[in-house]
Amino acid sequence: MDPLTDARDLVLSRFPEATWAVLTGSVLGPARTPGSDLDIVVLRADDPGFRESLHFRGWPVELFVHTPGKLAEFMARELAARKPSTHRMLATGVPLLGDPGELPARCARILAEGPPALTPVERDRLRYGLTDLLDDHRHATDPGERTVIAAALWTETARAALAFAGRWLSSGKWLLRELRELDPDFAARWLAARDDPSRVAGEVLGRAGGPLFDGYRA
Repeated sequence: MDPLTDARDLVLSRFPEATWAVLTGSVLGPARTPGSDLDIVVLRADDPGFRESLHFRGWPVELFVHTPGKLAEFMARELAARKPSTHRMLATGVPLLGDPGELPARCARILAEGPPALTPVERDRLRYGLTDLLDDHRHATDPGERTVIAAALWTETARAALAFAGRWLSSGKWLLRELRELDPDFAARWLAARDDPSRVAGEVLGRAGGPLFDGYRA
């Protein structure tokens, strides 16, 4: 199956009036797996925008349909949350229909520049949250609760490590990809600490100024 041909045929059948459309995601690169889907971003002039999941010619498909105004709003919210998923899609996408102009290059530039530095308030919020989770984990006596807390602490440790290092945030497989790009050795230790992340959480806190509890105000 050719992802570009199939994605283009889907767009032409569903959105022939689209301003542009791009295919993006792991299906285009070495990270492709048998379950990779066709991630397609579509820009239309007069549609309210939606996300739709479907199958086409055996492919799982994720459609991200936007108007210009909604796309701009969506991307602005992503940057504010430091989680630029759409920017990544557009920066690495291959045109299927029309021309997205300078948008992919602008997205690539934003990704390369990284997010703005954390404010003192943001740093303290992250330190406090990680401190609180670490304390809960250390003192948990119920095995079930300890497992749940460990999962939350493990994920938050990775997010905090990225944030403190001035990197973009992610979730799922992209969380690990970002960690590996930041520090492969730390990423390996983080993976190995899934069941007991207290040590790597302490490591991240130590690099950020240590635990924060007394005197924290929000």
